[in-house]
Amino acid sequence: MKRKIFKSDKIFIAGSNGMVGSAIFRKFKEAGYGDLKSGGNLLVPTRNELNLIDDFSVKKWYERNKPDVVIIAAAKVGGILANNDMPVDFLLENIKIQNNLIENAWRFGVKRLLFLGSSCIYPKYSNQPIKEEELLNGELESTNQWYALAKIAGIKLCEALRIQHNFDAICLMPTNLYGPRDNYHPINSHVFAALIRKFYEASKEKNNFVNCWGTGNVYREFMHVDDLAEAVLFSLENWDPAEKNAPKDKNGSPLIYLNVGTGKDISIKGLANKIRKVSNYDCDITWDTSKPDGTQRKLLSIERIKKLGWSAKISLDFGIKETFEEIKNKPYLLDS
Repeated sequence: MKRKIFKSDKIFIAGSNGMVGSAIFRKFKEAGYGDLKSGGNLLVPTRNELNLIDDFSVKKWYERNKPDVVIIAAAKVGGILANNDMPVDFLLENIKIQNNLIENAWRFGVKRLLFLGSSCIYPKYSNQPIKEEELLNGELESTNQWYALAKIAGIKLCEALRIQHNFDAICLMPTNLYGPRDNYHPINSHVFAALIRKFYEASKEKNNFVNCWGTGNVYREFMHVDDLAEAVLFSLENWDPAEKNAPKDKNGSPLIYLNVGTGKDISIKGLANKIRKVSNYDCDITWDTSKPDGTQRKLLSIERIKKLGWSAKISLDFGIKETFEEIKNKPYLLDS
């Protein structure tokens, strides 16, 4: 198999300070990338060094640093409430970030680009498990449509550049993620981090109950961020949509985006019970049904990336225990 990236490459990880970007940085470093002796480098500019929303700033950065490979893990993210309250921010900021990064990568001769989307790109009433062909087959879930629309635009820009200019851009659609450097904000976090925080605080404050949003009857798939980082590395090293044996859609056309997940889901009630058990604190769980549930189910079909040779390794039970222990040992992370 022809090698797709090299240890001598300069690899730009956009969003390297976040949960996903930092996991990708760790994985690539562990795999031997960024070795200055071989001419390689892992480029991880801070927000002060590079303003991703400003096109001029991004142009000048590309011109100075000349990356060979670009990984886009930068995005404005948040839970249901944040998406509902800040639709302009989630749509406009994400479109600006990805347009600046993708277009300038093409213009400055980047040889490979990987754009990270999200499982929320798929319609609210997708067939389960969700195959890649479900994209644009129905209406989006209203609680995160602004973020989803931006991500869809990013996927389609990558596809358009490949069609018109033969630009080597690929995309991965990860399921719900958790792990080190997650956002534990009491209002703007995603469900996994929100529940970790609730049960940790209940155990510390000896509360009799934990109040959770929604009915708890919806199902979600959860993957450790280190598994996604492994999928990013694997895809850049091994997956070329132009190759004969690369994944195809139902019409036999090459796919430029693939789902990444565990292939297993769990109800939010089930997740809450698992976290309560790990917290080792016996309290009641109440459900605030005035709060939205979001999509009923969102399980990704991962058969295509599995056929390429990748699969998730970290179990949910292990991930919950690891995450809860981290918060217990470093409670200051709740305030970061």
